[in-house]
Amino acid sequence: MTPPVEHLYVHVPFCAVKCKYCAFYSEAGDAAQMGAYVAGVLDELARSPAVRPRTIFVGGGTPSLLPLPHLQRLLEGIRSDAVEEWTVECNPATVSDEKARRMREVGVNRISLGVQALDDAMLAVIGRIHSCRQAVESYRRLRAAGFENINLDLMFALPGQSLSQLRADIETALALAPPHLSLYQLTLEPNTVFAKYPPPLPDEDSAAAMQAWIEERTAAAGYFHYEVSAYARPGRECRHNLNYWTFGDYLGIGAGAHGKLSFPHRVVRQRRLQRPDSYLAQTRTRRFVAESVEVARADLPFEFMLNALRLTAGVEADLFTARTGLPMSAIAGSVERARSRGLLTSDPDRFVPTPLGRRFLSDLQALFLPPAKERT
Repeated sequence: MTPPVEHLYVHVPFCAVKCKYCAFYSEAGDAAQMGAYVAGVLDELARSPAVRPRTIFVGGGTPSLLPLPHLQRLLEGIRSDAVEEWTVECNPATVSDEKARRMREVGVNRISLGVQALDDAMLAVIGRIHSCRQAVESYRRLRAAGFENINLDLMFALPGQSLSQLRADIETALALAPPHLSLYQLTLEPNTVFAKYPPPLPDEDSAAAMQAWIEERTAAAGYFHYEVSAYARPGRECRHNLNYWTFGDYLGIGAGAHGKLSFPHRVVRQRRLQRPDSYLAQTRTRRFVAESVEVARADLPFEFMLNALRLTAGVEADLFTARTGLPMSAIAGSVERARSRGLLTSDPDRFVPTPLGRRFLSDLQALFLPPAKERT
């Protein structure tokens, strides 16, 4: 029997263009295909186990690219009277006054705005379709529609970017006073334009200087650096993402969506087919899950810590057993090694990365790999 699910992720795989750094599958689609896709997603949700989510995240892709009738139908179809936080990802070039108003009326209460950069030349380099002006106008449009909880998504260490350029981007963002900022370093992912034609990126020292300045400046502006790439004003942390980072369960629906469900004595990860046409063909046979894989017990410590150690404040130690079903003895040796190397604090009741642990996070997480897979 599928356990109750309190967190829902809905994937919309359509984009106007493919950004040069993006490794996620997406396609342009047309109005007819988008309409059929929305119908398929709602059919899957209707046939899923009873779900009254406390958080909903509609991501992509570009959900705001959907024509207004399809967007409204999707949102009305997934609405929950139990929802506390409901996020929709938006591209600044696809947010109209009417879309902003309708999203708010349906009950969406959080927007993640994919700004990525606030410099027109840099936006062109990375392949974004909006301008800096559009980004600022979209933010103000969303505020005018009644959205108080908005995340601005930005990247740093972009091709040819200097520290002064990064500072200008962040200062422009801070001037808007968003409640939440996602600030993450560009990495070259396989199967992207940038992987095939690598651009000149800032060196490691320059990227580290950018990260250090971001942490200092956001703290001075009243933001708490609560996760590796997330900065929030008090009370504005993303609840949906906190569920991921604390190894919580969630239902993922739509093409390419992933989910995680816990049962007595096992944890299962699910995946839907990636291409919209393949996904729709499968939904017509009422077979929504393309792959369901049980996480091996030996891999559970790493899976848990891969997420939990991203949090600046860490997690309560008891959560490990609650989420994995494993005794604390399963990780006692790894915890001791991490503490002896100065990567975890000595707090017996919490797993909290030290500043050194946050700096060498991959090394810290790797300590929890099964012995045969450990890289240290």
